[in-house]
Amino acid sequence: MQKHIVVSSPKSAVKVKTVVTPRGLALWLVESYAVPLVSLEFAIRGGSAQDPTDKAGLGMLLAGLLDEGAGELDAQAFQRALDEKAIEISFHSDRDAMSGRMRTLTKNLDRAAELLRLAINQPRFDEEPFIRVRENANARLRHDANDPGSMAAKAWKAHAFPGHPYGQPTDGALDTLALIERADLAAAAKRLLARDQLVVAVVGAIDEKSAGELVDRAFADLPAKADLKPVAAAPFAGLGKIDAIPLDVPQSTIRFGRPGLMRDDPDYIASVVAAHVLGGSGNMTSRLFREVREKRGLAYTVFGNFYAYDHGAYYYGGTTTKNERARESFDVASHEIRDVALKGLSEEELEKGKTYLIGSYPLRFDTSVKIAAQLVHIQLEGRSPEWLVERNLEIAAVTGESLKRAAERAFGDGSLYTTVVGKPEGF
Repeated sequence: MQKHIVVSSPKSAVKVKTVVTPRGLALWLVESYAVPLVSLEFAIRGGSAQDPTDKAGLGMLLAGLLDEGAGELDAQAFQRALDEKAIEISFHSDRDAMSGRMRTLTKNLDRAAELLRLAINQPRFDEEPFIRVRENANARLRHDANDPGSMAAKAWKAHAFPGHPYGQPTDGALDTLALIERADLAAAAKRLLARDQLVVAVVGAIDEKSAGELVDRAFADLPAKADLKPVAAAPFAGLGKIDAIPLDVPQSTIRFGRPGLMRDDPDYIASVVAAHVLGGSGNMTSRLFREVREKRGLAYTVFGNFYAYDHGAYYYGGTTTKNERARESFDVASHEIRDVALKGLSEEELEKGKTYLIGSYPLRFDTSVKIAAQLVHIQLEGRSPEWLVERNLEIAAVTGESLKRAAERAFGDGSLYTTVVGKPEGF
């Protein structure tokens, strides 16, 4: 049974159809004939949470090698085939899923579908691209080893989620990448790439019949079921603790956070509103921005957001400031977090936050690539197409009372786990 859900965008209404292919795969489709393009976005649940502890980065390497040769085409031939028809195909591994994207002119759709099918079903993992992609990953890791922001983020996650896959870096480490062999990639592809964990969105100049044929061609020959290892709920550790990592730099990088509410929690949406007003990334009217930067000039940027994954959720924020002002910056930020936890928001803050979150939502749907990515994201969250409408209705329904309850639950007593990199004074 098909469903038709509409969400307004700045340019047009996005009409989502749910379609079942002839071979039984489900997809979400948005037909748009303004330009002769088709965008396909997909994700397969699993992601870096499935990486063995001693081979962290396996999912990242797998994603990086899927377009480096497949079937009878070696890496150069595969890339040449993409270039000849101006086809874009890419893959990426996140915490809970591996995702991919294909974008092509409609006149080249048949060739694009075949290349995507080969990449997903018959990756080669040849020696030369394997060594090259792994060395590129090693080069990034060596660079990040001296980057305060990367150091702080990795150390924070490792200590916040000790012994859990969420504490492992998605891009691995020099020692874990060194243990990964080509046979590991082939085994991971066979174990993880399967139909039962697949979600797909197709957007563009394509009808239901052709979209179903496209999805079947690319994915219907995958194994029926993935062999996923169970992932436990992620416990949060270290509340109230501060870990300092000495580094001889003129500024200190601070990362802080605490456990948050899961997506299926009835107070989740209200907590998202609270987090946006408190310190949402890019929110130059947020509490943290106002108190840390505008009033005191302590830092150029400061942020704080909730992140909800399949097996855990957390609030995560940070700033970078002069070493001698690091403690003051942290104290100001933590004070604002405690204040929201205890008092909630003012009526004006609440209404401005809701207005922004509702009004900016259509901007996520103003290109075919954005639409496809959003539809896959919504599916990964386990939501139906109705969420395109329900999301804003739930935000609009947040009251001062419901937000205060959510803030009390999400922020607790305001205690944080904190990582500081640099030569901070006062820690």
